[in-house]
Amino acid sequence: MSVNNFRITRAVVPTLFTVLNMFSGFLSIVHSSEGKFIEACWFIILAGIFDSLDGVMARLTKSSSKFGVEIDSLSDVVSFGAAPAFLVYKLHLYQFGTFGIIISSLLMIMGGIRLARFNVQLVGFDKEYFTGLPIPSSAIAVVSYVLTFHTGGDHLEGLAAPMLAPTVIVLSLIMVSKIKYDTMPKFSGKEIKKHPVKTISFLFGIILIIFTRGEAIFYLFAVFVVYGILRSVIQHFRSHDESEAKSCEQEELPSYDV
Repeated sequence: MSVNNFRITRAVVPTLFTVLNMFSGFLSIVHSSEGKFIEACWFIILAGIFDSLDGVMARLTKSSSKFGVEIDSLSDVVSFGAAPAFLVYKLHLYQFGTFGIIISSLLMIMGGIRLARFNVQLVGFDKEYFTGLPIPSSAIAVVSYVLTFHTGGDHLEGLAAPMLAPTVIVLSLIMVSKIKYDTMPKFSGKEIKKHPVKTISFLFGIILIIFTRGEAIFYLFAVFVVYGILRSVIQHFRSHDESEAKSCEQEELPSYDV
């Protein structure tokens, strides 16, 4: 095998997983259109698995490229934007007519905007945080919401039905916000020492999901989203207080005439 053929083969491997991600998103849309909402949710989860694997394969094969970044974003818009948007519309929000269409579409529109912003900020962005909720996280939050509260047909349990629209709006707005969300922990000695709380929290979440057979996923994502919002609010007030303290110190400094 020539060097050029090897390079082509190496580049195809992560792209294959990206295409499977996109195809899974399409299958989710098909199942939503047929009223098979649980199956539609699982295809979005499958898309998330393929999305993780294409990044892993790109690093293993050292075949990252601008093409890979672009097709990955296009796949994410389908699987984590259009698919969950159509899911919530067909499941419940269709009842609100035009408003239901607009609210549902926010997951796709805001997700697309978030991906475009992420792509232009790839160089030099803070790798310890994402600015705004990542679109796969938003999609998994929607999916876990449906899996937790869906009771068959187009019914959601209790308050889950009236709370679906506000949940969709909040998730959509957070995606394009400047709220910081932690990236996945890297399980190396250096990273564990640097971020012990994040690593322990992640492991605790995995254990909780296993013991509850997946029933804790939505509640963990809810904590994750709310924690990011609260941390952002606290940091905002802290920085505001610090800036006021500095301005007060400058005003109190005596001035001398020469």
